Amino acid sequence: MRKIMGAKVLFFFALLSFSAVSAFAQDEEDQGLVMNFYKDSCPQAEDIIKEQVKLLYKRHKNTAFSWLRNIFHDCAVQSCDASLLLDSTRRSLSEKETDRSFGLRNFRYIETVKEAVERECPGVVSCADILVLSAREGIVSLGGPYIPLKTGRRDGRRSRADVVEEYLPDHNETISGVLDRFAAMGIDTPGVVALLGAHSVGRTHCVKLVHRLYPEVDPALNPDHVPHMLHKCPDQIPDPKAVQYVRNDRGTPMVLDNNYYRNILDNKGLLIVDHQLAYDKRTRPYVKKMAKSQDYFFKEFSRAITLLSENNPLTGSKGEIRKQCNLANKLH
Repeated sequence: MRKIMGAKVLFFFALLSFSAVSAFAQDEEDQGLVMNFYKDSCPQAEDIIKEQVKLLYKRHKNTAFSWLRNIFHDCAVQSCDASLLLDSTRRSLSEKETDRSFGLRNFRYIETVKEAVERECPGVVSCADILVLSAREGIVSLGGPYIPLKTGRRDGRRSRADVVEEYLPDHNETISGVLDRFAAMGIDTPGVVALLGAHSVGRTHCVKLVHRLYPEVDPALNPDHVPHMLHKCPDQIPDPKAVQYVRNDRGTPMVLDNNYYRNILDNKGLLIVDHQLAYDKRTRPYVKKMAKSQDYFFKEFSRAITLLSENNPLTGSKGEIRKQCNLANKLH
């Protein structure tokens, strides 16, 4: 009897030990997002990405705007999983080809960064992490803050083109709609105001703003700013493929700074959402505060980018590490 009892006790402890080891192995397998995820598997990864972004910025200044837009367009649509980068297939449309992605470009340079990382560590670093870290380095290139970001994302296998419009606000969306969409990701009102500060850099295609100029000029626009806009957008129905743009910020177009907030308070915002941001009672106090303090803008911008970058990532054994960022891996 004692032998049987002893055997049962040993079996019980063996089971407990096995459960503990299994749980530990599971935790080891999926540690989620962490700082310096690749410190053992590819210690040079973040430095390679930083160096590539710098080199590309020297050659093509507009890549920095692309890196910044990529993080919004990828991470805001259900998951930060590099689904944005997938090309269209016979079965699915690419997110890159949806109306919301109008004006996005320079995707080939993500492949340049990926190739450099693959040479050092084949099959280790995800396109999702490359997308997020290139955005961080792009922000620095534009004079913005350095934002410590976690890594460990894995790549999704499918485009989310069918739901893009549910998640990404349009340029003519009401401010309530914009606030609601970002709130669903855990980003509060000052965070949204800071994220829209990305309109401080780059340019807006005339397609997106002619409705404020034709058939009549929107009376909310600063009259001193209108002649410049009309000069840049002379056609009531612009050609989407034509190079017809207006700089978002004529003063410091290549610098991520708080000039955007001063501009929109002066009715120089190009998009309707810019104007609403300045005058809606929920957002105006933060606009005024950011117009006065670049430090406050950078603090809130960094916090919001961090939240955006951690939106529902694939980690552990979910997803995959793509060999090429524009194609899901072939399943054998």
